[in-house]
Amino acid sequence: MSLDPLIQQFLDHLATRRSANTVRSYGSDLAQLSSYLGGRFEMTPERLRGYLRKYAPTPITRARKLSTLRSFVKYLRISGNLALDPTEILEAPFRRKKLPKALSRKQTSEMLDQEDAGRTPLRDRALLELMYAAGLRVSELVGVNIADIDFKSQSVRVLGKGNKERITLFGKTATAAILDYMAEERTKGGEGIALFTNKKGGRITTRTVQNVVKRWALRVGLPPETSPHTLRHSFATHLLDGGADLKSVQQLLGHENLATTEIYTHVSMERLKQTVDTAHPKSKINAA
Repeated sequence: MSLDPLIQQFLDHLATRRSANTVRSYGSDLAQLSSYLGGRFEMTPERLRGYLRKYAPTPITRARKLSTLRSFVKYLRISGNLALDPTEILEAPFRRKKLPKALSRKQTSEMLDQEDAGRTPLRDRALLELMYAAGLRVSELVGVNIADIDFKSQSVRVLGKGNKERITLFGKTATAAILDYMAEERTKGGEGIALFTNKKGGRITTRTVQNVVKRWALRVGLPPETSPHTLRHSFATHLLDGGADLKSVQQLLGHENLATTEIYTHVSMERLKQTVDTAHPKSKINAA
């Protein structure tokens, strides 16, 4: 049996459920697999180990390619092309989870409350407020249309990873910022459906948002690596610090698995430890 037609069937199946970037990544991994196997359907643990040894020299690369293999094998089994799972005995490398960086509440306030002297101050403030208030990914933010905003319920509909739609919420500060921007600064153009537009009326890009975040962060002395994702991390961490339950934060973030959200509990614990180290009298004595 030839491997390539099965790979193409899998990628076509994947395209209806995952992003174009994910499909391209899986396609690249499986093209290497086909090359290694000479196009033959030899999905055995031994052959797959050889493939990983050749094409996955680092733990991160191995983990990614093993994830691709497991998704492909799952499809082959569901479609009746494979009886047993050859990846079952393949071990994933140990990867220590890197805790996401989050701004403190004070840092976030300093960043968002400053006066901006840029060319589009109302737009930039509105997009920053919405991104932090609703915990949006940068791709979700730029994809927001006017019709996605419900000011009465203070909610926004976004399209997240895997083209999954969700509703998340924002508060009165973001509401005021968005209304000010729409009334005084938003440039209409094209079909006029995008909420955040450039000077020509076109939808802004993720690069534009990244530049806005970096500019506003540097102006108040925040680290240069502060990014749109930093605001999303801060949103989740501040909710948990404030007593929000993990399941609610998972829903607002659009995480498919609760385990993905649980990493923020570790961030909150780290912040609690820092508070104790700073404020507790015994901690001060021990540190002396």
